[in-house]
Amino acid sequence: MSAKPPADTPIGRHRPFQLFWFARVFATVALQMQVVAVGWQVYAMTGRPLDLGLVGLAQFIPAFLLVLIAGHVADRYDRSVILRLCQIIEGLAAAGLALGTASGWLTREWIFLLVFVLGAARAFEAPSLQALLPGIVPMPMLPKAVAGSASANQAATIAGPAIGGLLYVYSPTLVYAICCALFIAASFLISLIDVARVAPKREKINMQVLFAGISFIRKKPVILGAISLDMFAVLLGGATALLPIYAKDILHTGPLGLGLLRAAPALGALIMAVALAHWSLNRNAGRKMFVAVAIFGVATIVFALSTSFLLSIATLIVLGAADMVSVVVRQTLVQMQTPDNMRGRVTAVNTLFVGTSNQLGEFRAGGMAQFTGALIAVLAGGVGTLLIVALWMKLFPALLRVDDLERSEPDQDKPKPKPRKNANVRAKKSARGRAAVERGPD
Repeated sequence: MSAKPPADTPIGRHRPFQLFWFARVFATVALQMQVVAVGWQVYAMTGRPLDLGLVGLAQFIPAFLLVLIAGHVADRYDRSVILRLCQIIEGLAAAGLALGTASGWLTREWIFLLVFVLGAARAFEAPSLQALLPGIVPMPMLPKAVAGSASANQAATIAGPAIGGLLYVYSPTLVYAICCALFIAASFLISLIDVARVAPKREKINMQVLFAGISFIRKKPVILGAISLDMFAVLLGGATALLPIYAKDILHTGPLGLGLLRAAPALGALIMAVALAHWSLNRNAGRKMFVAVAIFGVATIVFALSTSFLLSIATLIVLGAADMVSVVVRQTLVQMQTPDNMRGRVTAVNTLFVGTSNQLGEFRAGGMAQFTGALIAVLAGGVGTLLIVALWMKLFPALLRVDDLERSEPDQDKPKPKPRKNANVRAKKSARGRAAVERGPD
């Protein structure tokens, strides 16, 4: 087990966080490699685009059905153990894909089943992964830790598909075998981390307990505002879903250009995440989140109107960077304003809302583009994002007033102490006494 470093240790030298960071990189690279390999393999088998959508559906269904249970499990049991078990299961699913491909028995139905298992493991892994972070680093370091964790995710999102696609040319079996090894390695790294853990309260499982995360979010306007703002921004965005249309019909570039367009938002997010890991959002965090989402909307509008490949790349980089600011503020607020015994359930709801909005945003963009064209669909999303920003500033003034992310609770969420009755009486008597002295004897 790792020794506890001093609280003032730089985040890059904080050994438990280093182990966590590499574990997340390994797991995300494996996931991204596997997504690319499964997509190519399924399409090569059937030649039907619908089957590509069914691959995504096979992962979404368990995530949707298990989200409340997964959050409760993350609050009731050791999160590091849950995380390690999930990564081992993901490794076994990858091993099944490797064996099936090498032996020749892997069919479309088997792929869907193994992807479903992967989605179920991911449903439990996601809330445990995010809720684990506050137990690894001291609270003052959490904003930088969130940014550093996000940088791991973005770096892996950029590298994973490229590595998977390159290795698939040589052997799909090799891709799945490496994915299995990376998942197991991530589980091993998590086992080396000494996680601070408070003994959980053993609550009976009922509907009230399962829906406690939703109830908690409804009562916290700062968290509700941050989650819903990010959710609607992504829901209305959806520009990445239409990148193939822009690459072919508007920007007149080939598959390489499409790859660069897809990598641009992740590149912007990675640059911003690395910056925020060194310079955290210490002041006016709420205002900065609103500004970032507004920049996200403006970048979407510019991209919609652009006919220049370089300008489109630049706007997508800005879009990804702005989105990362919003992600860091949202995740930090969720972690710091949620009690430890509730973090799993609240994080699960947060993951479901934001994760679902990505998929629904792509559906919204694609469906609208079918009737109005890609340009109008993306342009409407950007304008809608700006309208949401203006509306949310009115609906959630508490979020706008959030100042320092390194504080556990903003002042606006703390009830003001009521003055004690006896203190008021003494104050009034003291005031009368001073007035009598000033008037002098009658």
